[in-house]
Amino acid sequence: MAKKKTKKTSQLNASLSVIALGVIMLAVALGVLLTQGNKNPTVVQVTRTSVPAQAADIPYPEIPRVSLVDAKSAYDQGTAVFVDVRSLSEYETEHISGALSIPEVEMVNRLTELNSQDWIITYCT
Repeated sequence: MAKKKTKKTSQLNASLSVIALGVIMLAVALGVLLTQGNKNPTVVQVTRTSVPAQAADIPYPEIPRVSLVDAKSAYDQGTAVFVDVRSLSEYETEHISGALSIPEVEMVNRLTELNSQDWIITYCT
């Protein structure tokens, strides 16, 4: 009879070992997920590249230009606010979907409509 108890005890110990190993693996996986949880692997890092001014008549040459590739990526990801600075009639003719219309002549008076923490890309300047 002592052998049967030993066999059951060793089976129980083996089962507990497997369960303990499973709990440890689960804890490690959970730890990895929690430390990696705030990273979104589908987000592409967009570098705000300065595009050199190619003509002397470009307004505000001291303001860095955004490349078309970076602007398109920001648009696709929804990481920037696009502001069309043409007249309202030009905006109504055609504009980027979701873009705000703030004509350049009104910009100073309407700056409070924009969040300074957002990446603001003006176009048609």
